[in-house]
Amino acid sequence: MAYWLLKSEPFKYSWDQMVKDGRTHWDGVRNHQAAANLKAMQVGDRAFFYHSNEGKEIVGVVEIVRTAYPDPSDPAGRFVMVDVSPIGPVKRPVTLAEMKADDRLTDLALIRQSRLSVVPVSDAHWAIITKSAGL
Repeated sequence: MAYWLLKSEPFKYSWDQMVKDGRTHWDGVRNHQAAANLKAMQVGDRAFFYHSNEGKEIVGVVEIVRTAYPDPSDPAGRFVMVDVSPIGPVKRPVTLAEMKADDRLTDLALIRQSRLSVVPVSDAHWAIITKSAGL
């Protein structure tokens, strides 16, 4: 199993909406590196659901339930999307400031490549963050 982090602006698509929907497609990714990360995802992989811009914190965990397939919102047909389903909320949100302050997370892709909307999370980073989140 691999681990990931998916960013969403809460005013566009929030954790509460994810829970309400029960399953959704993760579309609209237009960065080639982030798209490559989507293509690497496998069914059963887990991802942190991160509220960007507002909150800047991890608020939940989702599971990848369908691997990459063409994103119909891309007229050129170059980009893909995956389907995700909520596993559950974190017991305690983990903020970006908190992660930046933890020396063990200095090479976390969220910190190193802050503009990417889809980033990998190492097993070690996943363990650190899930512990901080009360999971």
